[in-house]
Amino acid sequence: MERKYVIGIDYGTDSVRTAIVDAANGKIIAVSEKKYERWEKGQYCNPLKNQFRQHPQDYIDGLVFTVKDALSQCDSKVAENIVALGFDTTGSTPVLVDEQGIPLALLPEFKDNPNAMFVLWKDHTAIEEAEEINQLVKRWDINYTKYMGGIYSSEWVWAKVLQLLRTDASVREAAYSWVEHCDWMPALVTGNTLPNEIKRSRCAAGHKAMWSEEWGGLPSEHFLTSLDPLLGGFREGLYSETCTSDMPVGTLSQEWAQKLGLPSSVLVGVGILDAHAGAVGGGIKEGALLKIIGTSTCDIMVVPKKELKETLIPGICGQVDGSVLSDYIGLEAGQSAYGDIFAWFKSILVWPLMFETEKERRKIEDGILERLSEEASKLQVRRDDMMATDWLNGRRTPDANPLLKGSLSGLTLGTTAPMIYKALVEAAAFGSKAIIDRLLEHNVNINEVIAVGGVAKKSDFVMQTLSNVLNLPIKIASSDQSCALGAAMNAAVVGKIYDQVVTAQKEMGEAIEKVYVPNLEKNKVYQENYLKYLNTI
Repeated sequence: MERKYVIGIDYGTDSVRTAIVDAANGKIIAVSEKKYERWEKGQYCNPLKNQFRQHPQDYIDGLVFTVKDALSQCDSKVAENIVALGFDTTGSTPVLVDEQGIPLALLPEFKDNPNAMFVLWKDHTAIEEAEEINQLVKRWDINYTKYMGGIYSSEWVWAKVLQLLRTDASVREAAYSWVEHCDWMPALVTGNTLPNEIKRSRCAAGHKAMWSEEWGGLPSEHFLTSLDPLLGGFREGLYSETCTSDMPVGTLSQEWAQKLGLPSSVLVGVGILDAHAGAVGGGIKEGALLKIIGTSTCDIMVVPKKELKETLIPGICGQVDGSVLSDYIGLEAGQSAYGDIFAWFKSILVWPLMFETEKERRKIEDGILERLSEEASKLQVRRDDMMATDWLNGRRTPDANPLLKGSLSGLTLGTTAPMIYKALVEAAAFGSKAIIDRLLEHNVNINEVIAVGGVAKKSDFVMQTLSNVLNLPIKIASSDQSCALGAAMNAAVVGKIYDQVVTAQKEMGEAIEKVYVPNLEKNKVYQENYLKYLNTI
């Protein structure tokens, strides 16, 4: 019997990665990655305004390149035996579309208009709109944010869509509906992007769009038009039903089968947000908090429905039935910046430096954080250490507040770069502890922490500090492609290789490569310094 394969396609903040996976054992046999060309050049973004946009053409180009490149690394028989593929993407990353479901930026008249592009998860241009949603919810007879931690974020879809409609009359006139990135990719490759017919992700809808079966789907037309008449009619062009990500959307269209070099019989699964896919790939299970640590963090848990019962956990990013694993409530929290904080500090340090070549620049830049970590790890942990807060991109959880800013206090003329870096790493860890404390306060059982993602894999100092602050062991999953692997596990269920995702996890799951154990003496000091961190709020 010939081996069967699945593909996981992971759209991250900076690039798209395609992994071809042996469905029998989870072995990744080929990986390809492509940076978003326009994004890498800084096009259509304005960090000073918290504007971060991505062009749909970058997503298309990345898909074609990485799938074909990954296939080129395999025996020709592999392509013939690929059964299914799954997508994960960042989110909430929506785009306005026309009646055919085409993102407006793919139309000639909007090709260079940032408001016609995908609004990346970390875009915070909709702070005012989010606050208006929160104020209206307080006055409404239905609490549409009750399963979203009670606070709607500027990172989420309705705030972003409203901000676009208010900002740009041209896109307002052309827009018929909106679609999340994780929903558009499966729709695109199966050949049906009609907004009313796209199968929408339970994960994205429940955590980002105020969707719940309890009130019949999305917020009512009355609610949306009370928020702003500009939203009138949008609900009609959207959805009431959602699907878990172990369900099929359809098979590849002939056009896309040819573009990708795959059989048209390949099944395509419903999309999922990248953090939730990473949780699946990283081995999420009852009692485990899974942290995806990269540019930002997402903290994911699954809790049996009978255990959570009627409990509503305030200040997190949602509790949604089936958003991670079909038979569990998925909990999401996270920090708006983590690795981004360290990247910011690196950019501050290299700003005045001049380089003769790009190769020289990259060599210097790539070594800075490693050198900082080396020196910071030698520093003692003291009660009078300088303090930092981690809100350089606002605070996602607990209790979303995009207006918060990062800070440093306790600077002296003796403060060094490693000291500042140490304070920033500790602040990021304190932000993680605040999330865990919120979950524990509401009787969510946490037995272990599993970490995946770039920062988790690359920085011993950051992870050891996190373990010391949390006073918990942290297990590092071995694969550096947990999100793509999770999408592939979902695809294995879509392709009927396994009956459910937990079975796919057992057969395709990855090992733990390292465990960080907390230093109890440092934890005693961190307990006191953590209280100082909380007092800055």
